[in-house]
Amino acid sequence: MEDLTDVRYEVDRGLAWITIDRPDRLNAFRARTVDELIRCLKRAWASPDVGVICLTGAGDRAFSAGGDQKQRAESGDYGPSESGLFEVEYLHRLLREVPKPVIAAVNGVAIGGGHVLHVLCDLTIAAAHAEFGQVGPRVGSFDAGFGTAYLARVVGEKRARELWFRCRRVDAATAERWGLVNAVVPASELRAEVRRWADDMLALSPTALRFLKQSFNADTEHQAGIGQVAFSGLGLFVRTDEAQEGVSAFAEKRTPDFARFRAGASA
Repeated sequence: MEDLTDVRYEVDRGLAWITIDRPDRLNAFRARTVDELIRCLKRAWASPDVGVICLTGAGDRAFSAGGDQKQRAESGDYGPSESGLFEVEYLHRLLREVPKPVIAAVNGVAIGGGHVLHVLCDLTIAAAHAEFGQVGPRVGSFDAGFGTAYLARVVGEKRARELWFRCRRVDAATAERWGLVNAVVPASELRAEVRRWADDMLALSPTALRFLKQSFNADTEHQAGIGQVAFSGLGLFVRTDEAQEGVSAFAEKRTPDFARFRAGASA
């Protein structure tokens, strides 16, 4: 595909590899990155040469560290986009709606919005050194849509609340034990393992897989509406002094001081 700067797209024997290619930012995504991920997913959806999709990150340090907080600190948003909108909510829906299995190959940290991306993929295969977690409440943000409600379906209410309420990372072995990932392999074997899983699915009826994916999604489809409300609320929240404290603390590499905002949350 032409004009890609933040993402790489390649097809190999029925498997489309979509790679977030911003290793200098731990594959954190800005608005342009989201636009390119959407374009690549649509290309894979429309291509008869693709039966399985893999989402991963460049390098061996990160799958994705979520929204680019450096960009947010610099410009107050995630930068310009093709439509003028930051379309991460649509990206979430597209990962579910593309009628082909999507594998997340987690090659390092999957944090914040990056963690949400892997959760929304149909399957997750992780390198042994991978780490998982949420950081939104630490940086003045949250995902109260699929990032919470669907996560609870995957790992259970208690574990989901632990991930969000503590903002601590868990290792790959723990993630597998919780049911957050399907398999853990040495980093050197990650791509080969994705290939094996993809080949299993490429040998199956693509129409059957399409119906199965849509059926699996049906039970949680109402969460898309919750997500719309959540993103509306987030759009208002990020303009507050409380949210800005998280952004400023991240940029200044200090611990945020949210104590003064507890009165408002207690009203």
